[in-house]
Amino acid sequence: MSNTIGTLFKLTTFGESHGAAIGGVIDGCPSNLKVDLDFLRSEMQRRKPGQSEITTQRKEDDEVEILSGVFEGKTLGTPIGFIIRNKDQQSLDYEQLKDVYRPGHADYVYEKKYGIRDYRGGGRSSARETACRVVAGAFAKMILRQHTISITAYVQSVKDVEVAKHYSKLDFSEIEKNAVRCADETAAKQMIAIIEKAKADGDSVGGTIICVCQNVPVGWGEPIYNKLDASLASAILSINATKGFEMLDGFASTKLFGSENNKRLTPGPSPKGEGSDGITAGISNGDDIAFRVAFKPTSTIAQPQQTITTQGDTVMLEATGRHDPCVLPRAVPVVEAMAALVLVDALMMFKSSSI
Repeated sequence: MSNTIGTLFKLTTFGESHGAAIGGVIDGCPSNLKVDLDFLRSEMQRRKPGQSEITTQRKEDDEVEILSGVFEGKTLGTPIGFIIRNKDQQSLDYEQLKDVYRPGHADYVYEKKYGIRDYRGGGRSSARETACRVVAGAFAKMILRQHTISITAYVQSVKDVEVAKHYSKLDFSEIEKNAVRCADETAAKQMIAIIEKAKADGDSVGGTIICVCQNVPVGWGEPIYNKLDASLASAILSINATKGFEMLDGFASTKLFGSENNKRLTPGPSPKGEGSDGITAGISNGDDIAFRVAFKPTSTIAQPQQTITTQGDTVMLEATGRHDPCVLPRAVPVVEAMAALVLVDALMMFKSSSI
């Protein structure tokens, strides 16, 4: 099983949703990086469960225990080991799933591949694991801040409510002011209403997130393998419930003539929002790097669903437990974290590309 991402800046995670703890090892973090623990805690607060009425009501403090690699507030250059203890497991909620496969989950394929599975909350395949990514992403963001690089994600759509404005026309300060993490106040209210109704109906909804990486210099990424956009796509699509990735105008560009599309692609920095999506031929070009991610509706819902048992019998399943009616609000910091991991790895490879 692959549990590591990165080439020079690496994260390896471990643990299951209902085990004693989850955790990880960050390898390749430079020494003498000042560790901002307040920032780390704030990033964890953005992802943790139970933060609003439109997220799962599982209660976890998500306090990070740093076991190694940090001394007197700075990184040592050695592996950074950390754990996050699980405190609010309710494993009995999943006893009914011991011999039943949930629709849309990893249950069936996981057991067929490995011959065994932890049915409590999905075990290793649970989105609980993404808390470890946010820890590593916080360290990556601390590195990127030294290069004045910022990463901001927001919910662009929930079901059929969509923010049509270009990101450059939005006020990013609005994102953390509403429970759905949308950069548009009016759309946020409509999105929350849709999520609340889905929750009341025992259903779920999906949508899209846009992520914008600003002040990335020219030259990060490779022209053949390890293209920067391909690395971003791989990292982002490793997040639970993701079903689509595109550089911001990727599919829209298919409707243009080359003469129209090339007007956006003149070499050199462009006015904000008027240039490319930030990557040309796999290499950053100095413009904002912007991409969109599609998340499916949460698979676990409180409505009867037809499925099969481990013996192949057809049964009706009505799931119990605590689940997000929409994963998007809590996915925002995870998307940012994965983008940060990719960019720091690209930064380090860029620095090693010439002597």
